[in-house]
Amino acid sequence: MLLIPCPWCGPRNEIEFHYGGQAEVSYPEDPDSVSDVDWAHFLFYRDNPKGVLAERWSHQAGCRRWFTLRRNTVTNEIHVDDDASQAGAVTR
Repeated sequence: MLLIPCPWCGPRNEIEFHYGGQAEVSYPEDPDSVSDVDWAHFLFYRDNPKGVLAERWSHQAGCRRWFTLRRNTVTNEIHVDDDASQAGAVTR
């Protein structure tokens, strides 16, 4: 079980959250000029490192806000960076 620190609600059980995938993935500047192969790569291919990865999470059972955190994919240790979490927050 993960204890995920929501920037607004505090630490909560992982079952309250929805995983949104890898963070910091840049949208193509001109999507109409991107080839089908490159578009598929943008949509479906993500990094899978052994180590720290920036991830998007939504607190679905709480404040319903999106935020970014860094998690070690080997140990599941969560690295809290308040500036990154707040800057990456998106209300939906």
